[in-house]
Amino acid sequence: MGKKNTDRVERPTKKSEYELQFAAGGAKKGWRDLQGTIRNALAETWDFLTRTPLEVTPTNYPLKGELATIVRSGREHQRWQHKPTARGDARIWFYVDGRTVYLEQVHTKHPNQTK
Repeated sequence: MGKKNTDRVERPTKKSEYELQFAAGGAKKGWRDLQGTIRNALAETWDFLTRTPLEVTPTNYPLKGELATIVRSGREHQRWQHKPTARGDARIWFYVDGRTVYLEQVHTKHPNQTK
């Protein structure tokens, strides 16, 4: 038997979909942590965020007050929150620039700022 190739194939996005990128190293770590605990819900989150990240739902909405905006590279963006599960504590904070969704913070527990 030959050597096994271990390079993972990333899911391609359709032209109509958004691309997901990490805006910070902490978001990448949080995403990996959530993969270990709520893998199926995170796959559904991927689908939602690549297709309809700006759709307001009970589990996806813009943050308010001082958390409502984020400035990146001198540009202001609206900050959103996505809950991978309706009852869980995990939260994903993101902003959209063009056709890219930037995962800014991925919290495995409810963030203190929004309690």
